[in-house]
Amino acid sequence: MKKQYIQFLAFICILLVSIGSLHNPFTNDYVRGLKENAEAIPVSGKGDQLLNEIEKRAIEYSIPAEDAKIDPVWKATPGLNGLEVDIKASFEKMKKDGDFNENKLVYRQISPKVHLEDLPSTAIYRGNPNKPIVSFLINVAWGNEYIPDMLKTLKKHNVRATFFLEGRWVKENPDLAKMITDAGHEVGNHSYTHPNMKTLASNLVREELLKTNQVIEAATGKKPTLFAPPSGSYRDEVVKIADELGMKTIMWSVDTIDWQRPQPHVLVQRVMGKVHPGAMVLMHPTSPTAQSLERLIISIKQKNLAIDNVSTLLNEERIILKKK
Repeated sequence: MKKQYIQFLAFICILLVSIGSLHNPFTNDYVRGLKENAEAIPVSGKGDQLLNEIEKRAIEYSIPAEDAKIDPVWKATPGLNGLEVDIKASFEKMKKDGDFNENKLVYRQISPKVHLEDLPSTAIYRGNPNKPIVSFLINVAWGNEYIPDMLKTLKKHNVRATFFLEGRWVKENPDLAKMITDAGHEVGNHSYTHPNMKTLASNLVREELLKTNQVIEAATGKKPTLFAPPSGSYRDEVVKIADELGMKTIMWSVDTIDWQRPQPHVLVQRVMGKVHPGAMVLMHPTSPTAQSLERLIISIKQKNLAIDNVSTLLNEERIILKKK
């Protein structure tokens, strides 16, 4: 009996010690934790109201992602990230003023479920129509004398273009090809001898593309991931072969028709009458293009459209340009 009584007292002592060892409101760790939590929670009614308003309006400012798809007219169309409001980050930016401000909203980009790479191999004529970017496609097989001026204008306006280079031209002009990539521009494959790809035998199509890639990589150190068929002529098998070689087939949605040597103002009017978000503008190194390029860049930017290379146009990143 005495032994059981002693065991009972020992149990009570252990219990009391255990209770005493629980978090004490006066211990340093506990007080520090309370302070950290308090800083993360709005401490005023106005702060609560702000957080509630951000949460309530998050849906209003969110944009769903767009899956890549094959359009019956425009063929392969890239997807586009959605936007989701980051409530916590947005609150942190607004809490100092205590008022809701849409310009201080912080967004997360949400990837679409279907990507361009998930689609069957299909030519691409434009970017996503909800992406406010335009790309210049400059096909080069001649016109050396105009390239330096065009590069100077592009640099002046901080514009990156995509130059599609003919392999034979690159072999004869490796320094010019290197000048293009050194200026920060993208280079693509424009075949080796500028044949009609639509009627060319399959083995010769592959040879044209491979040979061009090799000479471009040798001259510039860049391996093309884009292919522009000469004169826009191709068949489905050509697109498939290019895809097997790791290249997307690129067409255009706006044509300068600069090879007809129009007056520079005519060229600008022609493009500006058709330019749109996601546009791919076809041009060549010609005198009218070199003369009109600056006016073209300024006019496009005045429409609140950015200008960048094809790969940037085709990626899924959503950009928001501030209205002027």
